[in-house]
Amino acid sequence: MYYNNETLIYLNGKFVKASETSTDLYSQTLHYGYGVFEGIRAYATANGTSVFKSRQHYQRLKNSAELINIPFNFDVDQLVEATYELLERNNLSDAYVRPLVFCDPNMSLSRPNNVSIMICAWEWGAYLGDKQLRLKVSSYCRPHSKSVKIEAKVCGHYVNSILATNEAKDHGFDEALLLDSDGFIAEGPGANLFFEKGGVLFTPQLGNILPGITRATVLEMAAKFGVEVKQGQFQLEELQSADSAFYCGTAAEIIGIESVDDYKFPLDWSDSIGKKLQNEYSELVRKSEKVLTTTH
Repeated sequence: MYYNNETLIYLNGKFVKASETSTDLYSQTLHYGYGVFEGIRAYATANGTSVFKSRQHYQRLKNSAELINIPFNFDVDQLVEATYELLERNNLSDAYVRPLVFCDPNMSLSRPNNVSIMICAWEWGAYLGDKQLRLKVSSYCRPHSKSVKIEAKVCGHYVNSILATNEAKDHGFDEALLLDSDGFIAEGPGANLFFEKGGVLFTPQLGNILPGITRATVLEMAAKFGVEVKQGQFQLEELQSADSAFYCGTAAEIIGIESVDDYKFPLDWSDSIGKKLQNEYSELVRKSEKVLTTTH
């Protein structure tokens, strides 16, 4: 699904075959989840392959590493260039790009000795599908902001996401919704939440959620359309009296939510602010800051 014998990845400044690479079984990243990553999307456009907000993603990768004391001696602009070259070498246009910063062997809990960077890419459709989602409120909560660096996209944090997603699916739902440790609405396992009520959008404030790049894009688009957005701490009951809701994220893009537990949102998705933003986002991601025309 992710690679074949001809697939190339970028590894520490070189393009090598994915099938011929290996990692050390004593890596801190493998044993402790001590690493950081990003999710980036590339889109086919009339002018070639376009990577949406690539520099912002690599800057967040750098920030994530620095927040958890992982050295990041990589140039952001060079990583952007490497991403375009990787896509070209693999003849990919509509693709998902995964950069990963991982640590060398170290069985202690100290700072890493050395780190590596890998970038891979593969064709990937809509992460959460194209139908409205049925959510289950998870029995798991997001980690407390004083226990981890919530704003960092850290490998080990996603055990929480895996547990929540599988719990929801095991109960017949499409995806989970997590609360924070104080019982306020937080986010999905891999996406930020917005809900609409009375023509106003509401979204959990920063502090107990990942500051999503797609979330920031939604805020920009809402401002463009003159839609009021309120950021704050919201109880589950406020969501379960809303008109509509949606998730947003790089992998998920913007996808409508049909229901949360037993509550079904009354506003038809086609009439919602979320649908308008979904259409705008679909156009926006195909007008990224740089375009590469593939030659393969």
